Amino acid sequence: MIDFLKILAIFGLIILLLRLKWNLGIVMLIASLILGILFKMSALHIIKSSLNGIIEPSTINLALALTLILIFENILRKTETLKKMMSSLSGLVRDSRIIMASMPALIGLLPSAGGAVFSAPMVDEASSSLNISRERKAFINYWFRHPWEYVLPLYPGIVLSSVIIGVPIWKLSLMQAPLTLGFILTGILWGFRGVGFSIHTQKEGSKTSLLISLIPVTSVILMVLVFKIELSLALGIAIIGLWIFHRYKPKDIVITLKDGVSLNIILLVIGVMVFKAILKESGAVATLPDFFGRYGLPTTLIISLLPFIAGLLTGLTVGFVGITFPMIIHLLGNNPPVQLMVFAFGFGYVGVLLSPVHLCLILTRDYFHADLGAIYRRMTIPVLILLFIALGIRLF
Repeated sequence: MIDFLKILAIFGLIILLLRLKWNLGIVMLIASLILGILFKMSALHIIKSSLNGIIEPSTINLALALTLILIFENILRKTETLKKMMSSLSGLVRDSRIIMASMPALIGLLPSAGGAVFSAPMVDEASSSLNISRERKAFINYWFRHPWEYVLPLYPGIVLSSVIIGVPIWKLSLMQAPLTLGFILTGILWGFRGVGFSIHTQKEGSKTSLLISLIPVTSVILMVLVFKIELSLALGIAIIGLWIFHRYKPKDIVITLKDGVSLNIILLVIGVMVFKAILKESGAVATLPDFFGRYGLPTTLIISLLPFIAGLLTGLTVGFVGITFPMIIHLLGNNPPVQLMVFAFGFGYVGVLLSPVHLCLILTRDYFHADLGAIYRRMTIPVLILLFIALGIRLF
């Protein structure tokens, strides 16, 4: 009981500091130190465990991959590749409903914070000939911005999850694909139910321009998910290709690399991996299975509620993964079934979607001047379906 209360206190401290806008990496380092102290690790043991977590190959690979994602996103943004992609598509497609869904979905191909605000004007413009409420517009913009985080290797959440679980990204993406499919289908059903066909008028788009603009993102996806190439190598190839295609000068390359190095990302990786190492060495969760068994708490309930609550309170995928996945891994034992972790990810991400501090939700509501309660009501059935899909993956 005492060990459980200690872990609960650390979990509460993490959430409190994150609500106070502290950096996630720093918060995890503080939590690691307190964890070691509460479970009576010596100073030398804490230091050695922390260093082992930092120099572990998976830590270095994770930091490199996340840095390359930032560089890749920076290049696509500065070269207006995504803008060209959206312009070409909107000129080729005539159905306003497809335009409304595809604009936020295209923005969602890149992990930009608050990206929904960029697609909101496009959704608004595409819906100008449709008689739909502000809340429905807000739902469509918000919902279709977020289906890719289950499967797309450009998102830090799935990259971090892959490293903590210890499975290749392609395998994790494949197992979580039903969640993305369910996400899109529920968005269509609850976003466009009762909305008829309407012609979207815009100048003709170029198929060639659309295909060219899609190459960078699709090439990374194919390399990782189809050809099983390591994410860092795939991103490196794509980045070099973009430098060549856009004729970057040496000074531009240096600027791009400089912009891509983020202290926050490095701190995030170090904090999470040190926390994972201390959690293992302290034996903090070794007694938890007996505790849950004594009080009749099923494992399924624990591994669903922990990430859901963390996602709801932080509004961040890397938040719930970094905070709860090390605990869940040690609770389930080494090499747990991947479907259990996919189940946990599914519940955690629903928490993120429903979080009142999720930046995309805040910006979307503000842009459309929509009622937040009405947006939540429209999301109720879709998120319940996502939870059932996650449960189905866990059972089968």
